[in-house]
Amino acid sequence: MEGSIVVSYKILCESDIQKEVSLNEILQNEKVLKTIKSEFVKGGRNLDVFAKSEVLIHIETQRKVHTFEVSKNDFADLLILAEEDAKNKKLFKKDCERVELVDIQTLN
Repeated sequence: MEGSIVVSYKILCESDIQKEVSLNEILQNEKVLKTIKSEFVKGGRNLDVFAKSEVLIHIETQRKVHTFEVSKNDFADLLILAEEDAKNKKLFKKDCERVELVDIQTLN
């Protein structure tokens, strides 16, 4: 195969946070409800706040995305190559030694 692939990845740490919270859970919190009412409906009384559909909100640690380019022939080894790229760029630190592939783009 001719051509190349641009791979985007990020470094993950042990202390990273990844959590999903439903909008209904958020709306059950009294502090959140009070803030929503005071911010968007000032002076309103006897108000109900609810979500019409189930929505998940993702909360995760923000990490910088790194990229590198390889041949299309190396597709099967992208994770290993991403780890090697991170080692070469000295991105691994204590408790930050995992790689997550974020995006893979094919170039001509």
